[in-house]
Amino acid sequence: MKPSILIVEDEEKIARVLEIELEYEDYEVSKAMSGTEGLEAFQNGDFDLVLLDIMLPGLSGIEVLRRIRSHDEHIPVILLTAKGSVEDKVSGLDLGATDYVTKPFQIEELLARIRAALRLHSKVQKSSTAGTEEQNQKQEVWLSAGDLKMNEKTREVLRAEDGIELTPREFDLLVYLLRNQRQVLNREQILEAVWGYDYMGDTNVVDVYIRYLRKKIDHGRSPLIHTVRGVGYVLRTET
Repeated sequence: MKPSILIVEDEEKIARVLEIELEYEDYEVSKAMSGTEGLEAFQNGDFDLVLLDIMLPGLSGIEVLRRIRSHDEHIPVILLTAKGSVEDKVSGLDLGATDYVTKPFQIEELLARIRAALRLHSKVQKSSTAGTEEQNQKQEVWLSAGDLKMNEKTREVLRAEDGIELTPREFDLLVYLLRNQRQVLNREQILEAVWGYDYMGDTNVVDVYIRYLRKKIDHGRSPLIHTVRGVGYVLRTET
């Protein structure tokens, strides 16, 4: 069965080019020209991936993304955005986007990101299905460093018994740091482990997420996440 892609893009020329290229690559394609129309199409259809422009009439792309994620936490959503700053890109990822492409973009790059997102989604689905029974039999396992501890199964994060709310990406990043505590990790290692080897975005997205984590984990407490200048980051209890 052909993968099905929903394009939500109000610029007719861009939407048509995307439709032609994706159909040539043997995808089934549906189009929507506004946020409201795109959300309705998503709710009434069965798609494998969504290409979502941020600047849309009606509902904004960010609002459409929020509503998609309230119904489906896993479908790949790639943002099409004219905004170039890292902060804007991170905001989209933080709200649940799988990836982003900044306009103007090369169609070959977009196609590569689509293939990567679909491959990763397929692997996650297979892994989740295969591991459900095994996970149900496992006892709760806590990762810890000093007075910080987290439970991968229940997704609880505690610092000195105070609960800390993390986004999914922040949670994955903290898991990786805790599993490799006292090891200095460079940005490329962190990107590959947390974002996946197919990720083609900016490496300084790691710096942004480290800053987010520090605000939640280290603020007002003894620091656990340390910068090693010229190398990367390390989680350790001693300074």
